[in-house]
Amino acid sequence: MTDLADWLRRRPDDDLSALLRERPDLLHPAPSDMSVLASRANSRASAELAIDRLDLASIQVLEALALSPEPTTVADLAALLGVKPDRLDASMNRLRSTALVFGPDDELHVAHVVRELLPFPANLGPPARFALTEVSPTQLPTMLADVRALLGENVDAGPLPPVEALDALAQIFEDREQLARLLDAVPAKPREVVDLLAEGTPVGRTAGARRPVDAKSADSPVRWLLAHGLLVAVDDYTVVLPREVSLLARGDRVFPDLILELPPFEAPRYPPSDVDAVAAGEAFTTVRLVESFLERWGIDPPGVLRAGGVGVRELRRTARELEIDERRAALLIEVAHAAGLVAPDDTGESWLPTAGPTGYDAWLAQPTATRWALLARAWLNTTRVPALVGRRPEPHETATGSRPAPAPNALGPEVDRALAPIVRRALLDLLRQVEPGGAPSRDDLVAALRFWSPRRGGWLRDDLAISTHEEAELLGVTGRGALSSFGRALLCPDGDESDPVDRVDPVDRVDPVDAAAQVLEPLLPQPLDHVLLQADLTAIAPGPLETELARELSLLADVESTGGATVYRFSAASIRRALDAGRSAAELQELLARRSKTPVPQPLSYLVDDVARRHGRIRVGATGCYVRCDDESVLAEALADRRLDSLRLSRLAPSVLVSPLGAERVVERLREVGYAPAAEVAGGGLLLRRPDSRRAPARFRPIRQRVELAVPSPTLVSSAIRVIRAGDKASAAMRAKFANTSAAGGSMPRTTATQSLAALREALATRRPLWIGYLNAQGQASTRIIEPLRLAGGQVIAFDHQRSEMRTFAIHRITGVAWADEVPDEIADDMPDDAPDDLPGDALG
Repeated sequence: MTDLADWLRRRPDDDLSALLRERPDLLHPAPSDMSVLASRANSRASAELAIDRLDLASIQVLEALALSPEPTTVADLAALLGVKPDRLDASMNRLRSTALVFGPDDELHVAHVVRELLPFPANLGPPARFALTEVSPTQLPTMLADVRALLGENVDAGPLPPVEALDALAQIFEDREQLARLLDAVPAKPREVVDLLAEGTPVGRTAGARRPVDAKSADSPVRWLLAHGLLVAVDDYTVVLPREVSLLARGDRVFPDLILELPPFEAPRYPPSDVDAVAAGEAFTTVRLVESFLERWGIDPPGVLRAGGVGVRELRRTARELEIDERRAALLIEVAHAAGLVAPDDTGESWLPTAGPTGYDAWLAQPTATRWALLARAWLNTTRVPALVGRRPEPHETATGSRPAPAPNALGPEVDRALAPIVRRALLDLLRQVEPGGAPSRDDLVAALRFWSPRRGGWLRDDLAISTHEEAELLGVTGRGALSSFGRALLCPDGDESDPVDRVDPVDRVDPVDAAAQVLEPLLPQPLDHVLLQADLTAIAPGPLETELARELSLLADVESTGGATVYRFSAASIRRALDAGRSAAELQELLARRSKTPVPQPLSYLVDDVARRHGRIRVGATGCYVRCDDESVLAEALADRRLDSLRLSRLAPSVLVSPLGAERVVERLREVGYAPAAEVAGGGLLLRRPDSRRAPARFRPIRQRVELAVPSPTLVSSAIRVIRAGDKASAAMRAKFANTSAAGGSMPRTTATQSLAALREALATRRPLWIGYLNAQGQASTRIIEPLRLAGGQVIAFDHQRSEMRTFAIHRITGVAWADEVPDEIADDMPDDAPDDLPGDALG
């Protein structure tokens, strides 16, 4: 069995389902039959994506298979790796499920594209016989003489012809005893080079690699190795260590550190109730901090930098006001932006909370648990990496010789990483697989990610894993390092721990926000509807307040301290802020009396009445601006007050003063010297202004970059399998029909898909014409004499000798091939040519 399509046809539907779930790219578009599916699975792009998704154990087994002859057996593979065959079961099942390997245990085949994608499997170079073909023929006899001299053999017989010298050298390298003697005779310095390349990559760089050299003229360890064939130059700057030399230097081990399974986590375990309590506290704090800084940004928004983002000063100010460090402030800002709660205003000059049905105000109206779930989902899916804010790139993150880049800003363009959502979900999935309350260490999680995704990310993956571990704790997704119950609900809302949300049919899928909020709701502290007023003009909130009360109190008083309880302080300025927002003295007195568990202190009541009595006695409008007051003595006092000389006031009427300055400046200065003016609109009414009322227009939320296809749902997979099976039956019937025609007329070649593709590749390399049988999209058959010129995307562009033009043929529609110079003349003279092709030859550009 050598044909992948035939092997797939014999697989049960469960195996095909596993293949399509492991490699969802094979479904776009749905394959028409099994030959098309096998052709796509053998394509370079799809196979490379499948290899990138493998774990370390599967990749090591696949590389060992790439080193083995075709076909091989599981027993031989286990012997090559030095393990028992049953230890390879898990990796072999994974490789078969991805169709990178197919066949039974006694006849294993590797997809041909795998050998192309793994040019140096297990970091081993090419076999010596193949590598030595790169050596100049004139140098091969000299190299053979130097090698025999090093082995102590007689070299007086004279030089051999290049072909015989190459064969003799290859035999020495393929004989383990002779190669061992050769390595034992290598001096210390060259041996260090051999060991270095054997432990790492077999490829090295050196200048003048192909310059002729012999043992006497070698002036460096590398040149000495080149003279003796222990290194082979493949171009002017590149040398490679032959495979046999690497294996012997490693002690005949294909992998110095073979890892076939990840050891279980040795993690401390906490009671799940304690984990949920800690995580719920952080979740509640996250929601309150986001609400707090967005309320402040609504009053005093930070500017948008020219390059985008928030300036360092504004980030520090926000961190200082929230009483947190800058790292956590950057995290909250980025998560709020990812959730669509903050955006630039119309002018693009300021960052503001957003309006609209998906904006900040709508978010604020949701229960606290739902608000947290929306933030957590945004963090899980965003490509933004808050940990990069303020961190200068490390040397390995910048190009060699380039100038160090400045530290990225929050909300700036430099903190986007497409790998971020993949690493976040992968790390949380690892935590999800641990029993509830289990808290693996950060180092164990990073090591596990390296095992499960060895080819993806490198240092970036490790950095993202570390930052994810920290951010999940700060946001409340985890507590004490263990995944919380509502964090599990966010990842698996349907409650099936073995089947993540991406694998559930859309019609049956539970909204992860609703699922997480439902679990979190009973764990959150219940918000209070009251405060405790003190005689020293303060109010104490002994716990979290209801959203409406918190907003009213932040308008009426200033936060003095936070912690287990929040202390608010009342002042003339804070009360005037509430009056400016349209509140009356009676409304403020009623609010305080209704929301306080203690009687309203007399000093606070007097303060409210006194500020309200003075508030608005002076009205300020725009001329430059005017100042009016019914009490002429107040205006006379202001006019005589030297502290107001900067306003350049002049009397326009007994009750009206004017100033060339703007109304905002006049109001501000009058308040600074002790007056209590109120701004006025053109019609004479009070200008009501809530300091937190500024909003940015509704905008689309930041779009998550789709860096890979989602796992298809079971419904989609089962439908695709039915289509493939039906198409395969139709294709088989058509092939049988034309096979009978061929048997009767002797004019239709028949080969397997693998044989056809191998012949096409050989014809492409040798420019040898082929005779093909072809079925077009309408099922019509014809035979052609073609000369392949290019293979791309499952199609072959070839010169059609019968039509004398370039045409394009779909490889999966080729029923068979034969060499054109081997076709009998009586068949070639009677080839049917009445069926059109699918595409003209220039369709692929």
